[in-house]
Amino acid sequence: MPKRSIPAVAAGAALVCLAAFGPPPGSAASAPAQPSPSGSSRFVPGPCPKPPEPIEALSDARCGLLEVPENRARPDGRTIKLAVAVIPAVTRAKPAQDPVVFMAGGPGADTFDDIPFLVDSGLNKDRELIVMAQRGNLHDQPNLACPEIDRFNARAVGLGYDAPEAEQLFLKAVKECRGRLTADGIDLSAYNTTENAADFADLRKALDIPQWNVYGYSYGSNLGLTYLRLHPEGIRAVAFDSVAPSQFVTLPWTWGSTAEGIRNIFEACAAQPACKDRYPNLSRTLTQQVRKLEAQPLTLNVVPPSGGKPVKVVLDGGALLNLIVAFTPRPKDIPAALEELANGNPERFAKARAAGSVQKVGEFAHGLTNSVACSEWAPGYSESDVLKAGRKTYPGWPDTVLAQAPQLPFQYPACGIWDVPDRASVQRVATVSSVPALVVSGTFDVKTGASWAKGVARNLSRSTAIQVPGIGHWVVPQSPCAQSVLASFLARPTAPDTSCVDGLEPEPFTIIPK
Repeated sequence: MPKRSIPAVAAGAALVCLAAFGPPPGSAASAPAQPSPSGSSRFVPGPCPKPPEPIEALSDARCGLLEVPENRARPDGRTIKLAVAVIPAVTRAKPAQDPVVFMAGGPGADTFDDIPFLVDSGLNKDRELIVMAQRGNLHDQPNLACPEIDRFNARAVGLGYDAPEAEQLFLKAVKECRGRLTADGIDLSAYNTTENAADFADLRKALDIPQWNVYGYSYGSNLGLTYLRLHPEGIRAVAFDSVAPSQFVTLPWTWGSTAEGIRNIFEACAAQPACKDRYPNLSRTLTQQVRKLEAQPLTLNVVPPSGGKPVKVVLDGGALLNLIVAFTPRPKDIPAALEELANGNPERFAKARAAGSVQKVGEFAHGLTNSVACSEWAPGYSESDVLKAGRKTYPGWPDTVLAQAPQLPFQYPACGIWDVPDRASVQRVATVSSVPALVVSGTFDVKTGASWAKGVARNLSRSTAIQVPGIGHWVVPQSPCAQSVLASFLARPTAPDTSCVDGLEPEPFTIIPK
């Protein structure tokens, strides 16, 4: 298992997988992008990034910057620089000749922060692991971080999740971030999945790699599917974890994934006699608590899990739901936390909400998140469509909760401010391919529901699909079995050994005394 705990909150419905200081002077993200006279792409070797928390695997990695056009429709425009690390194989004697390239979630998550999970999961056991920060991410030039939104998120724990004041402050932060980025000359329309995919195609060529394997999770699976569709050359095999299907991801879509994951958690509890006996009506309990808290929010002073002074926390129905979607508490603790809440003890959820008061300011590229969400996920639907999807999923829940797409509150008004072109028609396209593929899902995933993987796998004629019981979002780092299957797949893409999945069951849920 990873030495670090998997981050619980990420933007983009993690899809979106959320330091007090920005990049240090001299880091890859500190210098402005330079104009490119030729518009060509090239790799420039250089020092590895210096993350806020040191990453051991970078100590002997080969690093540098991939220089690419910011907007390939304007090849004579400015050039941006993307941070790259090539991590050597653990097996130095005779590693496989086809490396694996990683595509992170988000969009906007710090890719380099994922390296310890990848190494602990064995991704570089017998082949090189290549990691590149998607355009606009931490360590890139430019970095589309929005400290304004990070500071709002820290403050938001003391506001109602869907309160008018929260919306007002959030949109103010979005407007300030957009104004600052565009004043720096950044073309926000160029930060999209098509350009991201082209960056990876250029990286393979720039590193002179004849053939490689692709592993992407969450938004990285969406990016990987786009990459496979538009740039299939040189791809030996693809593995998608916690799939966000390109053709289906929209803001209303998030409700179906959330409901599926929560339903699977509750059904797994019902299948364990001790859990069923202790928490017999979880679905009803959740509905009751969402309604109660939305009508009468709790205001508490809570010490964050990391310690320090107590912070003001507001726990309402929207906050309750979104804490569950963010895997705080973890799935095995959700029945206990709901039971405690129903009996007047909100501590687990309140502590989880208080954790949001401590933000890594300037590390998450909210600018990339908004550019992708507003050009690819939002178009073609409206706020009323999100509400309609929510009502269909949870009839009888308060409209104030159902009006906000899980993990993406106030996204439509934010998109009105962000103002990027509609790219739905070019992005919402199914990928049909015969490249060997592995599709991995977790039954407890409340961000990218496990059932969505079926449609993806049907279009990949040489695919193997597995569902790992009891695992949430981003399966491989949490499941030794999934790690084994992925290793087997990379060794034999058309005949992976999936036998360890048979007989797997969710771990026992936390049982509290009556």
